Amino acid sequence: MAVQCSGGWRLMVKIGFICEGQTEQIFLQSDRFKELLASLNIESLPVIDAEGAGNLLPHNISGYIERLEKQGAQSIFILTDLDEDICITKTKERISARPQDIVIIAVKKIEAWFLACTPVMRKLLGEPGFTFPSPENERQPFETINQLLIQYIGRGIGKKTAGKVKLVFRMINEGFTLADAAAHPNCHSARYLLKKLTEIAPQ
Repeated sequence: MAVQCSGGWRLMVKIGFICEGQTEQIFLQSDRFKELLASLNIESLPVIDAEGAGNLLPHNISGYIERLEKQGAQSIFILTDLDEDICITKTKERISARPQDIVIIAVKKIEAWFLACTPVMRKLLGEPGFTFPSPENERQPFETINQLLIQYIGRGIGKKTAGKVKLVFRMINEGFTLADAAAHPNCHSARYLLKKLTEIAPQ
């Protein structure tokens, strides 16, 4: 698809995202993420929240994919957490996506990407020298961030469900970007999403 802009016409690719929960949906629909997509000449359709990794199964995903393709999606991305699965391969086998679809597994949960975003974590904690060496090794990165907030500023982010929503909005408002998370030497899953987006970008 080509769209007209101030510099003339440019080729755009339209993609659809299916994710497992509200945190992922808020991130994928954020202005900062849309700015990244726009810089790559990518347009995202409204994100579909499957409302739980257990719903990311073939009989559910087929309906989501059909809906997105009817809206013109040229590529489908599925974003989920590794959670307690042994490895990324097991998660992909459970989802059983089509070969042409792109499955992104956040290791072990998407909040690990927040831990990896060093500039924003330094702002949140008020600690200019803060770094977290291995964010993808954390089984419960949300709880890790909550404990860090208590340790550094004396108060956490709240209970799990409401706290997760509050955290993603706070991270985005403070400047969280996929590029910053992907720049961390040990956040490979964020880097993989950025790589895949770059690969499908029109040349």
